[in-house]
Amino acid sequence: MSIRLPDTICRSAGLPAATSVSSALPLFWSLAKRTLDICVSALVIVLGMPAFVLIGALVWLDSGSPVIYRRRVLGPKGEFDAFKFRSMKPDADSLLAADPALREEFEQNFKLRNDPRLTRVGAVIRKFSVDELPQLFNVLMGQMSLVGPRMITAGELAKYGPYQKQLLSVKPGLTGYWQINGRQAVSYDERVRMDMFYIQHWSFWLDLKIIMKTPVKVLRREGAY
Repeated sequence: MSIRLPDTICRSAGLPAATSVSSALPLFWSLAKRTLDICVSALVIVLGMPAFVLIGALVWLDSGSPVIYRRRVLGPKGEFDAFKFRSMKPDADSLLAADPALREEFEQNFKLRNDPRLTRVGAVIRKFSVDELPQLFNVLMGQMSLVGPRMITAGELAKYGPYQKQLLSVKPGLTGYWQINGRQAVSYDERVRMDMFYIQHWSFWLDLKIIMKTPVKVLRREGAY
């Protein structure tokens, strides 16, 4: 199956207009992966609803609204809003813009080791990655997969160089090969390499292995900040 990339994505990636990408997965395995996504995300949403309500309440009590942050990211069909519990202060963007040193660090890895923009509750939910739980709704809607390459913004796409089309051939994941192999402890180039390894060596069993390893890595807070 071939999907035409939106012209805005083509321009930001330096690709010709009307560029198309082909799905990296055969149809049968694509359907199997989607079935797993629907079943697991729906089950976790239903069973985890009390946790959703509790975390949302803590975010609101700590720093007000909005409780949900919408991050604009890329997928095979263009940009979409990935949902997260808000972990940063409402004026996070202005804090970053006002500090050249912080902005330079952020532009290198799109992460900050000691991020002054985090709220008190935000620092905790980031450590255990529960700020990303609302992305289960993105998985249920078909915008993301349980397992896939890193979720990135349009501004990060250039860092993937010749691998941009490959990256956009599959849905970004709630978890993935990078998340169980170092997370923030590895360089951005290494993240790119891991994403490409996952796409090129994908199997249903690799997805299951990553899903089973993810809770252990999250509880150990390996590479998280």
